[in-house]
Amino acid sequence: MTQDPLWLNAISFDENGLIPAIAQDAETGTILMVAWMNAESLAETVATGHAVYWSRSRNRLWRKGEESGHIQIVHEIRLDCDGDVILLKVMQEGGIACHTGRASCFFRRLDGTPDDAVWASVDPVLKDPELIYK
Repeated sequence: MTQDPLWLNAISFDENGLIPAIAQDAETGTILMVAWMNAESLAETVATGHAVYWSRSRNRLWRKGEESGHIQIVHEIRLDCDGDVILLKVMQEGGIACHTGRASCFFRRLDGTPDDAVWASVDPVLKDPELIYK
């Protein structure tokens, strides 16, 4: 059995052993997505230089791009002041981070007044998801 690296001790994982991870484009600063990591996925990310997350819906490691080919190459990893959020500065292969075929998962903007606000999709689909996921 291998022992966890000492740097993992600085991380405050939640009661499920998870920590939120923000993926940010290393060049533009655009927030691409938010996912979850556990100690195993974070250690694999550090070891390989490719983003690996914990999929809560699949209940397993999720190697970003394993189905789509849109991997994230990690350039820098940061930990927030409370030790409970990870920031990954990445290069997004293929320019698509979202399963909807968009560059970012944050493609909806709240438009309108407080009384009639609606979520508007403001970023284009770069590739039809039907062509990405087979």
